[in-house]
Amino acid sequence: SVGDGIARVYGLNEIQAGEMVEFASGVKGIALNLENENVGIVVFGSDTAIKEGDLVKRTGSIVDVPAGKAILGRVVDALGVPIDGRGALSDHERRRVEVKAPGIIERKSVHEPMQTGLKAVDSLVPIGRGQRELIIGDRQTGKTAIAIDTILNQKQINSRAETLYCVYVAIGQKRSTVAQLVQILPEANALEYSILVAATASDPAPLQFLAPYSGCAMGEYFRDNGMHALIIYDDLSKQAVAYRQMSLLLRRPPGREAFPGDVFYLHSRLLERAAKRSDQTGAGSSTALPVIETQAGDVSAYIPTNVIPITDGQICSETELFYRGIRPAINVGLSVSRVGSAAQLRAMKQVRGSSKLELAQYREVAAFAQFGSDLDAATQALLNRGARLTEVPKQPQYSPLQIEKQIVVIYAA
Repeated sequence: SVGDGIARVYGLNEIQAGEMVEFASGVKGIALNLENENVGIVVFGSDTAIKEGDLVKRTGSIVDVPAGKAILGRVVDALGVPIDGRGALSDHERRRVEVKAPGIIERKSVHEPMQTGLKAVDSLVPIGRGQRELIIGDRQTGKTAIAIDTILNQKQINSRAETLYCVYVAIGQKRSTVAQLVQILPEANALEYSILVAATASDPAPLQFLAPYSGCAMGEYFRDNGMHALIIYDDLSKQAVAYRQMSLLLRRPPGREAFPGDVFYLHSRLLERAAKRSDQTGAGSSTALPVIETQAGDVSAYIPTNVIPITDGQICSETELFYRGIRPAINVGLSVSRVGSAAQLRAMKQVRGSSKLELAQYREVAAFAQFGSDLDAATQALLNRGARLTEVPKQPQYSPLQIEKQIVVIYAA
């Protein structure tokens, strides 16, 4: 039987879990449910050309995607097929989409900085190469802007140090948003070291589910060859929704918020693949910036509470700050970086000093200061300093700052 993008196939007795199959119409699918009587296959594309009684062939291979420097500057779909109209990919190798994350011995602690070009992030929530830093917040609070600025900022760093290759995975986004990104990156000469993997809102759920793993496999090529990669998953909430849709259609038992029981594993096995490799295994790194969209600032919903413990910290963006004109709208009090401080530059560490503590005190005092008018001198001084410190991290979009300039600005403040 076939319907809703799910095909039930009989007779594939030797098939592997996660193997690609091909239908008579040329459409491909992946075997996800191996049951006693049949195999549940999710179809990559339209199932209208598939009829009951059609022949289904095994390909004998687990899903793989092209990887290598040949894909830099290209826009591909979740299966690695170019969709930018610039012809086929040249010389490349193929890598499996699902592989095990590096073991403990193969890893090293994070110690090199990964600069974003944003004063608020580089000073207060620093990120290191090989870290996983979650960007979380409501819709329209500038989460994607933080990620794109990070890609643009690598241009000035790549000309001086080891190149950091960027992979941007768009999951369930509007095509216009992806098109806008394809316009922005070449203007800043940032497309030459970037790969865009797009599974837009109009693509079938299986492709939205697969896209992050495909992007991760492309980034791992650089990590495993002693180079450095940055992978942005924008956003994983939509991947979870696509996975929920597939799981319900495959009749897997639903759990909380109708998500399947293994939705935690869906994200943990993806984000565990971001790592800083040890010197013996090439010293490469892949840094992950997953994005999660919250509803009305509810960080305690199911998917956010799943992803927060998997990552090494989070950058929280808030609607209220955004509308107050504080952009990037990062709530410094809620944002943390658990391993990034080990990778922060010594100079930045010194100039930043206790500014995070001062901002926290300012927010506390500012809430009370609204009630009283006659404040003592010490409180007034704290309020004035806090107001100045709040102005420092503001900066326009698409204009990341060099780390040297950031240090000077923060020192002056």
